[in-house]
Amino acid sequence: MGAVSEQTQTTVPRISRRIGSIAESATLAVDARAKALKAQGRPVIGFGAGEPDFPTPDYVVRAAVEAASQPVNHRYSPAGGLPDLKAAIVAKTQRDSGYAVEPAQVLVTNGGKQAVYNTFAALLDPGDEVILPTPYWTTYPEAIRLAGGEPVEVFAGADAAYLVTVEQLEEARTERTKVLLFCSPSNPTGAVYPPEQVEAIGRWALEHGIWVVTDEIYEHLLYDGAQAPSMPVLVPELADTCVVLNGVAKTYAMTGWRVGWMIGPKDVVKAATNLQSHATSNVANVSQRAAIAALEGSLDAVQEMRVAFDRRRGLMVEMLNAIEGVRCPVPQGAFYAYPSVEGVLGKEIRGRRPATSAELAELILDEVEVAVVPGEAFGPSGYLRLSYALGDDDLVEGVGRIQALLGEAR
Repeated sequence: MGAVSEQTQTTVPRISRRIGSIAESATLAVDARAKALKAQGRPVIGFGAGEPDFPTPDYVVRAAVEAASQPVNHRYSPAGGLPDLKAAIVAKTQRDSGYAVEPAQVLVTNGGKQAVYNTFAALLDPGDEVILPTPYWTTYPEAIRLAGGEPVEVFAGADAAYLVTVEQLEEARTERTKVLLFCSPSNPTGAVYPPEQVEAIGRWALEHGIWVVTDEIYEHLLYDGAQAPSMPVLVPELADTCVVLNGVAKTYAMTGWRVGWMIGPKDVVKAATNLQSHATSNVANVSQRAAIAALEGSLDAVQEMRVAFDRRRGLMVEMLNAIEGVRCPVPQGAFYAYPSVEGVLGKEIRGRRPATSAELAELILDEVEVAVVPGEAFGPSGYLRLSYALGDDDLVEGVGRIQALLGEAR
């Protein structure tokens, strides 16, 4: 055979541009690093994970054990969710928010994240814009881009209590705007929109023919008398262009069970169900049976968690605000504090001058072995997210270490 001539080969990327452009979940990455250091015997305290530190209620676990013994749960089930779970979601939605829906409007998903992606995949075409109030949960923009959309950030900082206004939303609106993402109580800030502002935003969206995707997964974690009404209840005319996202993860300490759902117009839910039938099929039946037990049971477990979270919330905010250069609005929901650390950046701390919150978070982990999530994961630099869903002793010890370290800033 003759010699093979040399040719210039075009390098073909091994990973698609679509997937290669996705950023790793910053919150999960911080939690994983903290756990890895703990496994090495390091006294790391992690404020990164967004999950309750309570066990799943006993009656939910018992329902799962019983379900695991039933052969019917060893088989495929409808891709959109068990009929009994859909019925329980319908009843729970009416009970908790006064929103009347039908089972055909419900899709049960593998956790809240799949509900987020399914929704954007069903609604967005390439080039469609999604207005994204910022700071935002780190998964939102990635799910929007994966679905072909373009996130348009609208920022509200600590001075505005992290609440965007209708005027800001209107300024961001273009002829390509299709969806507004709305989350109250908020991850990462814990901010809660007052009812009158929820209604005003809903009526603005209705006026301009903009879909609303509203994430209500923290609906039961409210403090200081705050309310978090469901937008389509306050603006009933919005129901035909609104998708509600929810799940059992936060309310019932069931983050690992992976049961979420989306509620929306029947045509959107049918389209998302078709997608899920090819992507994952049904959610694990044992988890679905556990979710039925959770939704049909009492809310005593969440009340117990809320009391503990409220106590920790006050303690964490007080300790953070005692640090010079740190400013932390009081969160009214969820289980996160979101302090501004702009007053610390640029100062010397143990021979280093962190210019961004990412650099500051790295310094805090290196020097005092406390894991926090930097603001870059949720929008602009200059902030940190700390979850207070951890034990009181660890909270005091961890924030105390941060206090001592940042107290050295010069």
